Amino acid sequence: MSDIIKLLPESLANQIAAGEVVQRPASVVKELLENSVDAGATDIKLIVKEAGKTLIQVIDNGKGMSETDARMSFERHATSKISNTEDLFNITTMGFRGEALASIAAVAQVELRTKRQVDELGVLVRIEGSSVVEHSPVACQSGTSMSVKNLFYNVPARRNFLKANPVEFNHINDEFIRVALAHPEIAFSFYHNDEEVFVLLASKLAPRIFHLLGNHLKNSLAACKEETSLMNVNGYIGKPETAKKKRGDQYFFVNGRFIKNAYLHHAVCEAYLGLIEAETHPCYVLFLEIDPIHIDINVHPTKTEIKFDDERTIYRIVNSAVRKSISNFNLSGIDFSENVNNDLLRSIKYPVSTFDEKKQEGNLGTQGGASYKMPSKMNTQHWETMYEGLKADVQQNQEVEKLELKFESQVNTQQPLVQEQGFVFQLHNSYIISQMRSGMLIVDQQAAHERVLYDKFIYTLDKNYGASQQFLFPLTIELNPSDFALVTELEAQIHALGFSFGVFGKNTIVINGIPADIKSGNEKELFEGFIEKFKQYKVELKLPVNESLARSLAKRSAIKRGQRLNQEEMHALLEQLMSSKQPSFSPDGKSTIVTFDLARLESLFE
Repeated sequence: MSDIIKLLPESLANQIAAGEVVQRPASVVKELLENSVDAGATDIKLIVKEAGKTLIQVIDNGKGMSETDARMSFERHATSKISNTEDLFNITTMGFRGEALASIAAVAQVELRTKRQVDELGVLVRIEGSSVVEHSPVACQSGTSMSVKNLFYNVPARRNFLKANPVEFNHINDEFIRVALAHPEIAFSFYHNDEEVFVLLASKLAPRIFHLLGNHLKNSLAACKEETSLMNVNGYIGKPETAKKKRGDQYFFVNGRFIKNAYLHHAVCEAYLGLIEAETHPCYVLFLEIDPIHIDINVHPTKTEIKFDDERTIYRIVNSAVRKSISNFNLSGIDFSENVNNDLLRSIKYPVSTFDEKKQEGNLGTQGGASYKMPSKMNTQHWETMYEGLKADVQQNQEVEKLELKFESQVNTQQPLVQEQGFVFQLHNSYIISQMRSGMLIVDQQAAHERVLYDKFIYTLDKNYGASQQFLFPLTIELNPSDFALVTELEAQIHALGFSFGVFGKNTIVINGIPADIKSGNEKELFEGFIEKFKQYKVELKLPVNESLARSLAKRSAIKRGQRLNQEEMHALLEQLMSSKQPSFSPDGKSTIVTFDLARLESLFE
């Protein structure tokens, strides 16, 4: 039998390696920007066309490369940053593995122009699919210009898996923001299809945050700083009102490198406990400085995930730093004066135990070391707490007539008036209760309204026309570049939903109307939340565009639990729900209706 194991051709090996490094155009942007930072550049320009599918070009004024280094930079495992094993655990620069340029050149047409200040001429290197096409002297400015054209031109299967331009642009924009935030001392500019996206002058961190994440944060940031023997923390956190349902404005940098870490994110969110709503995420840009010996950054191809040798201590330091910042800037009345090195549990106040191990009178027994007392007869006073708030609810809902319970003989009992009127009422401002012939109907008002709105929006999208309620005064909204590109891409569909808007300058739109039947008020929050929800559904659920749009707008504009409804509104919602083709489920599959027939109700009392 002949041998079956053989070495792969160099070009094929490079294409396989590219699968780890070059997942999409944003991967190329990340590697090239980090190379420019490592080259000591003070001015970096990013030029992108067709969301990086046609062109990605990075121009910097860094130290440049010699003729030999320019050619060697495209060889696999060629790097200037690692000499021995110990260097793997002392990484302070960005890229270091020595595969990025080789991998990029394997799946694109690459052109490198570079020159050192001490050289009279620079060098030009052109590579296509790992093959060197040209290597010659060239007249150029000091620094480096790297152009990556026609990404995945020789791997059509990979190219077919790229998403639509707005999606790929969003990923590129995210990578640019991360690098620009990490290095506010460097001037950056970003152009897409010959249009300016960002032009950032060298500055301090706070102005860089405002320019990248939005001017609305100008009066909503608090400085965060903590120094310990293990690690230093500095940066900014957002005040509670900046918290959003969707994650996006959360940035951790460890030794200047952007990372994702759910454990540290929890450390920040825990510090906001009681200050922000559940399932919302605060804004923060935090830099952690730690000796590289305590971290391992070579655990993920994109190096966005790292390992700490003592995660619990890192958690406590970050949590303490954020809590102290909240206290110092009067974001809450809590005093966090504990030393950061103290155990986190000391700063958490627990209620005094109601169990007295010394007094065993009336104990039923013990379980798990704790003693349990027989309930006192005085506990009967707590029966009254079951009805707390009911009087206030009845007074606030003036539409509901006063109800009286009468126990009469069966002979004198007449049919209840509420049945003749189709009487409904609201439970805890969240559920609609209605009597039906065979029992009782309970409706989740939020899920039901989402179903009604979803059906309406799907219909208007299919008909390509939706009624709009016009504003007396137009509303101007400034979007980030990626959201602006997405809105312009979906302009026809958004108009079909009933939004009336137009472009009003760079990254700005003016809204003249919103879909009919949507309650007016907080239109800016409605529109921005609608776009955020659309991006989430599109990425996570991979739904068709129309379905994602209809679901997103229904989710954002539906009435919420806790919102009071009058009799007319409850009747209208039930009537519209019963007219739906799928009244029992919301668009995301949650039940809208629960029924109790008389037999089931009677069984509860047996």
